[in-house]
Amino acid sequence: MTAPALVVLSPNPEDARGARVAIELCAQIRTIRPDIDAQPAFLHDAQTVIDHLADAGHTEIVVVPALLAGESPDVVSDAVDTGRSSGPTIAVTEPLGLDSSLLRVLDQRMREALSRQRIRELDALVLAGTGSSNSAINSALARAARIWGKRHHLPTIAAFGTHVPPAVSEAVRSHRIDGRRHIAVGRLFLSPGSLSDRVGELAIEAGAVAVSQPLGAHEEIAQLALTRYGVGSLQLLPLDFAAL
Repeated sequence: MTAPALVVLSPNPEDARGARVAIELCAQIRTIRPDIDAQPAFLHDAQTVIDHLADAGHTEIVVVPALLAGESPDVVSDAVDTGRSSGPTIAVTEPLGLDSSLLRVLDQRMREALSRQRIRELDALVLAGTGSSNSAINSALARAARIWGKRHHLPTIAAFGTHVPPAVSEAVRSHRIDGRRHIAVGRLFLSPGSLSDRVGELAIEAGAVAVSQPLGAHEEIAQLALTRYGVGSLQLLPLDFAAL
């Protein structure tokens, strides 16, 4: 039986950097699971990608939203028409979210940043994400910051790139008021973009000694997408079979 196709659905990229991450992530998924036709899509062209997969003979498709924290999952339903009476059967999974595996990727990006800056000592961290009008999403980022800080035995503040306080600059200055001078900022963004760029600029202006790059395409994230895909594939099974 042919495996359902996989569509990794990302927010619309602002430039080639974001598009490249989505393409590379799907390439990693295909390397891990060559039997799965994994294709990148964005909110503006998701239905076109799904139609192309249907034209290629796929009758079942699993859509995995590549959303971390801040973007509303509601935008996915606007981009993907799951209620059509004809065409492939589509299952939309939970977003990637703030899974603990992302902190391992963040650690790698932070080590790279510290190496570039030749920083050997840290006494505080800031975990920066998008920020959302949904307080539950912001609370999830705050929990991730606590976990990350506990892992490294360092005081850690969650900061947000949008209007949600505290901003990354405020978080860095708060650490500095407490007497900490070796502060690093981890950017919990999947892809580069203007918001992520601005977070990095504000962090450096406020006195951070290092800022990690966005997570980008990584095997851990590809594995997470495949985990979501596995759950979505079960949704496509006939009810009598899924109940066994």
